[in-house]
Amino acid sequence: MSLVTESPLHSPPTSSDDDFAALLDAELEVDSSSSSPNEEEDYDNSQRNKRRKTQKLEDPEELCKKDKCRHPGSFGKMCIICGEKLGIEESGVNFGYVHKNLRLGNDEIVRLRSADMKNLLRNKKLCLVLDLDHTLLNSTELIDLTPEEEYLKAQSESDSSLFMVESLDMMTKLRPFVHEFLKETREMFEMYIYTMGDRAYALEMAKLLDPESDPKGDYFNGRVISRDDGTQKNQKGLDVIPGQESAVVILDDTESLKTDETEHNGALASVLEALKRIHHMFFEQLDDNLDVGSRDVRQVMKTVRKEVLQGCKIVFSRVFPIEFPAETHVLWKMAEELGATCSREIDASVTHVVSKDARTEKSYWAVKEHKLLVHPRWIEAANFLWQKQPEENFPVERGQAVNLEEPSLTNEGSPQIPLAAMV
Repeated sequence: MSLVTESPLHSPPTSSDDDFAALLDAELEVDSSSSSPNEEEDYDNSQRNKRRKTQKLEDPEELCKKDKCRHPGSFGKMCIICGEKLGIEESGVNFGYVHKNLRLGNDEIVRLRSADMKNLLRNKKLCLVLDLDHTLLNSTELIDLTPEEEYLKAQSESDSSLFMVESLDMMTKLRPFVHEFLKETREMFEMYIYTMGDRAYALEMAKLLDPESDPKGDYFNGRVISRDDGTQKNQKGLDVIPGQESAVVILDDTESLKTDETEHNGALASVLEALKRIHHMFFEQLDDNLDVGSRDVRQVMKTVRKEVLQGCKIVFSRVFPIEFPAETHVLWKMAEELGATCSREIDASVTHVVSKDARTEKSYWAVKEHKLLVHPRWIEAANFLWQKQPEENFPVERGQAVNLEEPSLTNEGSPQIPLAAMV
C-alpha cells in the first residue's frame, strides 16, 4: 500500500467545486440499502432530480460551459454536474455500495480521501475494515449440515448468537465477544464490512451484527462492501474505501485454525486490546496539530507489534530443515517482527528455546538452565493474537511433529470458530 496525498494537479476549488463537494459528501452518507430499484423510469427520475439539486447550487453561466466541466463524478453514464453523457473510456472507481450507479473520477477520489482524512483526524478516529467469515461470524448453507449438526436448527431459537437466515438458506453463528468488540471499536474507528460474499449475504450479515435498537446509530451506516462492489476479481482492493491508506487498519482471519475459543480470552478480545493501543499511539501526539500528515497507522502497527515479544531472546532447535538458512524462515522473521531477538547459539542471555522435540540437545539445555522451552505454536499464537501467550500452554513433547504450514493453537488462543464448535 502507498500513502495517498492530495494531487498537485488539483486546481484551487471554485465555488462550483465547493457546492459539488457538499452535494457529493451528502450523497456518500446515503445508506446503500436505500438505492433505487433497477426500473428504467425510476432511474431516469433519480438522475433528473440529482441534476436539479446541483443546478440550483451552480452559477447558470457555468452550466452553459459543459466543455469545461471536469466531470468529477457520474450516476450511470451522466456527469453529476453537467449531465453530459460520458464515454466508456472514463477513468475512476465505482462506489455502487454507497449509492447505486455512483462513480467517482480519480481526481475527485483524491479530494474525497483528503477530506475524509481530515474528518477522521478531527474526530480522533481511524478507518477499520472488517472481514466477515472467520472474523466476525461463521456461516454454512443448510444443505451442508451433517446429520450430527441438524440439532442446531432447533437450537437457534434459544441461542442468541445462532441464527437461521431463511432468505439465504443459511445458518450463521456470531463469534463470541463480537457485539462488545463492535461497540468499543466504534468509538475509535469508522468501520466497514468487506467480504468476498455477494451483496445479499453481506447485507444480511450486517443486519445481524448491527442492532437497530442501538440509540447511538449504526456501526456501519451502509459501509458494506461485497465482492460485487470490488474492482479486482477475487481480491479485496482499498480503492473502494474513501479513506487514505495511512489511516486504514484491516482485520482479517484464517479458516485453517479449527478449535473453539472462550469469549473473553479469544481472538477478538485480544485484537481489541491491540486496536486500543494502536489508536492511542496514533493520536497521542496529534492533540495540538490534527493536520499533521506524517503519521501513518502502518508504522504505528509495526511499533505495537514489536512490543509483543520485546525482551525475549530465542534459539530454535530442529524447527527448520537441515541446511535451511534460518534467518529467512517465516518463524524467525515473525519472531523478529514481534520484537524478539533470534540467535543460532545458546548462551546465558537466551530466554526461550523453541523446538518440536524435547529430546534435542538445546531442549535438554533449556530444562537444565531453567530456560523456557516452547513449541513453535507459541510464536504463531503471539503473532495472531498480538499478545505474548503463557508458555505453559505450548509444551514440547518428545518426538512431536507439527505441520508448520497449517499451525493449530490451543483453546486459549484459537482464532477460528467452526459453526458446531461455537455452540
